[in-house]
Amino acid sequence: MINDLPLWLSIIVSICLVGGALLTMAGCFGLVRLKTFYLRIHAPTMGTSMGGGLILLASVLYFTITRERLVVHEMVIFLFITITTPVTLMLLARASLFRDRVEGNDGVPKRITPAPAPDA
Repeated sequence: MINDLPLWLSIIVSICLVGGALLTMAGCFGLVRLKTFYLRIHAPTMGTSMGGGLILLASVLYFTITRERLVVHEMVIFLFITITTPVTLMLLARASLFRDRVEGNDGVPKRITPAPAPDA
């Protein structure tokens, strides 16, 4: 079956896989290298969303061509990851901010108050 794979598909799938793996690896390095929780939380989220998306795109292309039908499992997985990853990031960041502000820890981002509305 591998010998029947067109060259153009092999190149596209390979580029998507390598690109997705590199983005995921960059997110992992960001998790390890960045100093504070608030800096550290952003890197794996981007790596998971974009890296996982490229890997799933490679899988969709490969299995759609080789099985000669549209494969939707990966699309559902991508949709689930795209929705849940940012929500998880936001909930973790808010919980950490609340805890750090209550405990009076250093290094907590300042609270931004909205500017007053101009008089009309």
